[in-house]
Amino acid sequence: MLNGKNILLGITGGIAAYKTTFLVRLLVKAGAQVKVVLSSSAADFVSPLTLATLSKNAVVSSFVHEDEEGSVSWNNHVELGLWADLMIIAPATANTLSKMATGNCDNLLLATYLSAKCPVFFAPAMDLDMYKHPSSKDSFEKLQSYGNIMIPAASGELASGLHGEGRMAEPEDIIDFITNHLRKDLPLQGKSLMITAGPTYEAIDPVRFIGNHSSGQMGFELAKKAASLGAEVVLISGPTHLTISNTAIKRIPVVSAEEMYKASTAHFDAMDIVICAAAVADYRPKTVADQKIKKKTEDFTIALIKNKDILQSLGEKKKNQFLVGFALETENEIENAKGKLKRKNLDAIILNSLNDPGAGFGKPTNKISFIDKNLEIKAFSLKTKAEVASDILNEIVSRLHA
Repeated sequence: MLNGKNILLGITGGIAAYKTTFLVRLLVKAGAQVKVVLSSSAADFVSPLTLATLSKNAVVSSFVHEDEEGSVSWNNHVELGLWADLMIIAPATANTLSKMATGNCDNLLLATYLSAKCPVFFAPAMDLDMYKHPSSKDSFEKLQSYGNIMIPAASGELASGLHGEGRMAEPEDIIDFITNHLRKDLPLQGKSLMITAGPTYEAIDPVRFIGNHSSGQMGFELAKKAASLGAEVVLISGPTHLTISNTAIKRIPVVSAEEMYKASTAHFDAMDIVICAAAVADYRPKTVADQKIKKKTEDFTIALIKNKDILQSLGEKKKNQFLVGFALETENEIENAKGKLKRKNLDAIILNSLNDPGAGFGKPTNKISFIDKNLEIKAFSLKTKAEVASDILNEIVSRLHA
């Protein structure tokens, strides 16, 4: 859920600030881009150098920045606020919370908070009596009424020696809280989704194979977008140089069409949505040589036999799954795609034509038409494959909730 997100961490001057080094590390490990803003007193509790090293970004704490040569620039709080996909203020002291609630803006952190257009999470950290004081409760309530999200404080031993509420939530708990909050309203939350991607390689001998030019990028972009919408994704991928690190995506590497068939059918029953974006070889050599074939004659013939049709076999066993196929066509595109849709018992098919510049294999862009089982067609302009993935999943989601 945090992979690829821009996260702004605001740290205020409380003893719990020492925990933020672990929080930054966990955010970076989750795949987030992290920038840190300190209040003026936060550096008394945690080292800016440590935070900069862990976040791989400079740490800022004041409006004005002066470098070693004496050049002066300013830290733009508006740019920071607009950059962030979400903001976390942890620890959030009573002083800072009161200022946030009243709009008192006397430092860079507060100015950035007031400029932020993204969701803001705050994790209170203070002593027991301060936490229970009516003014603190007023701050909590007012900030939540503004749309900010409070990460509840934990109970335990406090810096004063007292025992009770006021401990900042542990970094792992902060991550879990934010992840669960982001996930709960996502349109594919709780859905299982399988995607096939990339080419298949059909062996001729130990050295050579029959393949195609598919890079797998379309399938990988679909997997990333589906995971960002809350789905648990199984990505069955043929040979490709692409990598993926999202923990919500289980990648199953395969080589041949037969391996992809076995993996797809093994996972199909547990799926809610299946998108077959792989460029699967229609045929494979009838006989695979166990040694490299030598050049001996001017002519060389390879006998081919038909591979199992993965998409059709899934369509035949489909129950409640929403099944989507791809059709790469060069002529009679619409009619051929409609025929494939009906013949293979699909809920939708994605048509892309090799006649469209910028579409097809090995390109960062694609141009598609989405055709559903009612034969309604929605055509899209040429877009990046990440944008195409969003369009496809939005169309699927709209039909799931229709």
